[in-house]
Amino acid sequence: MANLFIEVLRTSMRSKKIVVHDFVVMPNHVHLLMTVPGEVSLEKAMQLIKGGFSFRANKELEFRGEIWQRGFSDERINDEQSFQQHQEYIDNNPVKAGLSNSPGEYRFGSACLKKQKLATAEQAAGDSKV
Repeated sequence: MANLFIEVLRTSMRSKKIVVHDFVVMPNHVHLLMTVPGEVSLEKAMQLIKGGFSFRANKELEFRGEIWQRGFSDERINDEQSFQQHQEYIDNNPVKAGLSNSPGEYRFGSACLKKQKLATAEQAAGDSKV
């Protein structure tokens, strides 16, 4: 289910409905640090994500039942310092919960994807020097 949720985020980003900066999918909740374009309300963006995931979980995983609680919590980011603090909180959430020893180890978060992307880029740079 976590992999499906990440794919729903990717789909939403490809359609330009949201820009996800960081995320983590925990066993019983998710954290998203995202930008919503001016023509899309935060409520609509969350409806697209939650509804899209519920639809696909039902169709692709044959999941029956409620997935989401009603509503969501939001915090506005007002400056670069706040943005960085939220990134750190999201990245360290699995570590704090005892699910990994470092943010990059937890495979259902953007820290892991960034680590993988960096390793691939470094390998490609090394291959081009040969």
